[in-house]
Amino acid sequence: MDVKYPIGRPVLPEQVDMSHVATWIEDVEQAATHLARAVKGLTEEQLDTPYRPEGWTVRQVVHHLPDSHMMAYVNFRLGLTQDKPQVQAVDVDAWTALQDCLHGPIEPSLTLFAGLQARWALLLHSLSEPEFHRTIITGGGGERSLWMLLAIYAWHGQHHVAHIASLRERMGWGE
Repeated sequence: MDVKYPIGRPVLPEQVDMSHVATWIEDVEQAATHLARAVKGLTEEQLDTPYRPEGWTVRQVVHHLPDSHMMAYVNFRLGLTQDKPQVQAVDVDAWTALQDCLHGPIEPSLTLFAGLQARWALLLHSLSEPEFHRTIITGGGGERSLWMLLAIYAWHGQHHVAHIASLRERMGWGE
């Protein structure tokens, strides 16, 4: 198993239809539940264990998810309300090196992630197909459609939950 990409890299379909979008929305809706299940019962020592050599700790991953998805949610809203807005890039490694990510309790981030994902899903369910084709301009990735942003973040939640789940399995920590 590739510990850096336990579910593989994101694969985006060439042609997108609303069945793809529905699956990705479901992934957004379930991400917080999957994350909470993945960290349930972990000790402080386990939370401070990197999921791979030179990788983030479980604690950092938990804090990273709402930080990252919050930016994606804001970018999504910008894409819906502005014409091809330029969105800010974030240095995720610098963010996860901040003291709240290194040492803070995970419960506030679990709560934030659950609320954020629920709110994002409400928005996503209200959109028409043409709205998913609106675009944003990313700092490093050029022009990106909202369906593509949704697909990447549906994958992103699963990707990080798989980091934690695979670490638990390798370490024999149970579930």
